Amino acid sequence: QVQLVESGGGLVQAGGSLRLSCAASGRTFSNHVMGWFRQAPGKEREFVARISRSGSMMQYGDSVKGRFTISRDNAKNTVYLQMNGLKPEDTAVYSCAATSRNYYSYTTYTDYDYWGQGTQVTVSS
Repeated sequence: QVQLVESGGGLVQAGGSLRLSCAASGRTFSNHVMGWFRQAPGKEREFVARISRSGSMMQYGDSVKGRFTISRDNAKNTVYLQMNGLKPEDTAVYSCAATSRNYYSYTTYTDYDYWGQGTQVTVSS
């Protein structure tokens, strides 16, 4: 089992920045691909970003490319999501996810086994 706890959400004006953190405990953090997803009211869960086990490879959803950066610190068992240039359409509950599976796209929520409770991000116009 892997337990995930997100933090760092809040209310920010358009154009502002936030950094989300996701602290992991349980099984070896460095064995897991980590991802961030978001879900706005009335919308489907959307892939935001994912990072490889070593942190050497990242992938982003089209709507956040160039604005968001995912990173991880395996010594601290933590994954981060730096969000810059926030827009009102970024408003959602952001959740981190973990998986130890191999040979998946890692851009679909069904590819992940463990989820945090989510943190609300609200961007005002």
